Amino acid sequence: MLNFLNKKKNTEMDSLFDKDKPIPKHIAVIMDGNGRWAKKRFMPRVAGHREGMNNVKKITKHASQLGVEVLTLYAFSTENWKRPTDEVDFLMKLPVDFFDEFVPELIQENVQVKVMGFTEYLPEHTKIAVENAIEQTKSNTGMILNFALNYGSRAEMLTAINRIIVDSKEGNIQEEITEEVFSDYLMTGMLTPTLRDPELLIRTSGEERISNFLLWQIAYSELVFTEEYWPDFTINHFEAAIGIFQARNRRFGGLNETKKGDEA
Repeated sequence: MLNFLNKKKNTEMDSLFDKDKPIPKHIAVIMDGNGRWAKKRFMPRVAGHREGMNNVKKITKHASQLGVEVLTLYAFSTENWKRPTDEVDFLMKLPVDFFDEFVPELIQENVQVKVMGFTEYLPEHTKIAVENAIEQTKSNTGMILNFALNYGSRAEMLTAINRIIVDSKEGNIQEEITEEVFSDYLMTGMLTPTLRDPELLIRTSGEERISNFLLWQIAYSELVFTEEYWPDFTINHFEAAIGIFQARNRRFGGLNETKKGDEA
């Protein structure tokens, strides 16, 4: 059963989170609702994306301070190219501004930037900004801030399958194609071996879809949907989502013998 943060009073939400309980090592977020946030305030959609960028900074720093090891953010999907040209152009410029402003803070926080997606199709100025951020933070040893940029999970899996076929024909793969081998060929294969799959997936804005995001990797992730638009998604909401995760009984298809009533 999914939990909706907006249906809980603030005191109830706060009480779920316990800083002394395990924190999800890998959290993925579908940052939805920037445009609707702006529309609600009679502002252009791009203003919502700008505010959303500012919120990324707040959530990233707090996640790092909580001890999250990987934070994967869905920044731009392969389907987002269908949006109006002026909005896409703004979104492609956003990483330039974001990394220019935020990389010094990321270095201070010891956060390492990684980017997955079909980045070869990004505009040159976007690619340069991304590559510079990766290079400038590559020596950091703290949390990985992983952006999914021009990313789509179906395309990711098809690309992985085609690479496996080529490598098999060339004799580069000798063993059976297991889940572990397939995971190596996904874009999340660049993450640490034990943290490729998110433990917690959060989607903001009230939508209850996965939207072609990490379809393989979230097979056993805990899902939390919240009504707040991404620019309104605060540190308290983030902690509340973690609190919901902490309260879940994760059985992975098995049984937890320590709790009664979980045999179903």
